[in-house]
Amino acid sequence: MSAPIGVLVADDQDIVRAGLTMLLDAQPGIEVVGQAADGLHAVTLARQLRPDVCLFDIRMPHLDGIEATRQLAGPDVADPLAIVVITTFDLDEYVHGALKAGARGFLLKDAGPALLTQAIHAAAHGDALIAPSITARLLATFANSHSGAPPTQPIEPLTSREEQVLIPVARGHTNAEIADELHISISTVKTHLASLMRKLDARNRVEIAMWAHETGRIRH
Repeated sequence: MSAPIGVLVADDQDIVRAGLTMLLDAQPGIEVVGQAADGLHAVTLARQLRPDVCLFDIRMPHLDGIEATRQLAGPDVADPLAIVVITTFDLDEYVHGALKAGARGFLLKDAGPALLTQAIHAAAHGDALIAPSITARLLATFANSHSGAPPTQPIEPLTSREEQVLIPVARGHTNAEIADELHISISTVKTHLASLMRKLDARNRVEIAMWAHETGRIRH
């Protein structure tokens, strides 16, 4: 039997932190290994405990969830942790900031136990999950308002199959859903994902999705 997924929960509201802990501890295969009431303590505990997944609130004293994520999973971190950001605030800049900082998931606190559990499992296994209610709108909003430098070009041109895989990834589909949609095996999906990450210099599927929106491949 495999070891449970160890989760660090960080939220400045005691009742929310306790509720998340109880909810996660009740799920098979998940165990809360630490709790923090502010961002600084969360970063310290995360570095000590090296949990499988960190669940961070956006708004915390001393250090907010985005900066805590950046310190633990940002581009300059050699051995990044898996972080899921959870918040009551459905704001574009929060989502974009969290994903750019290295988060593997973004959920609203009303997401429900099933989606939260799914996000924890996805993050622990190297995938990413963003609440379906906000994925497409927020990534598209970011892409439409992006006025900086043009998107980076792939190291090598994408193959036609990689372009096909890119679209459902950008829409938040899971590996299993992509495999079913394209009539290929899950291992083949993973192979194409690895190739996309290499060619796009992306660390995870969230960054693949953001690139797809930046380059206009997803339109709404």
